[in-house]
Amino acid sequence: MADDPILAAGCVLWRRSPAGSGLEICLVHRPKYDDWSHPKGKLKRGEAPLAGALREVAEETGHGAVPGAVLPTLRYEVAGRPKEVRYWAAEAAGGAFTPNGEVDRVLWLSPGAARDRLTQPRDRDLVDALLDALHVS
Repeated sequence: MADDPILAAGCVLWRRSPAGSGLEICLVHRPKYDDWSHPKGKLKRGEAPLAGALREVAEETGHGAVPGAVLPTLRYEVAGRPKEVRYWAAEAAGGAFTPNGEVDRVLWLSPGAARDRLTQPRDRDLVDALLDALHVS
């Protein structure tokens, strides 16, 4: 159905900065699109959105994640078809990145640097939503 939205989910993955105070946000680089984004992907048939979001984090970043607050859902069009991406805040829970066919690099950045690096302006609002959810200014 051309009018049925593409359903996807992802996380704004964060960790406490190993260098001291503050937090860092994980961004993924997708060579197919040459963009920087939050880890996300299409849901499998019958998959719950949160389960899909955590699966995508693991597949794209190599990290486990502890889900937290629900973040805004992003809605936009892809090739003329609506897409709906549900997001959660998620704290990284160990793991290690290995480049793969979908993602060739990850970066852990301060919130300001992550906001600047994100390719799509709509993804920048999720950084602010994460900081609000974590009560960080």
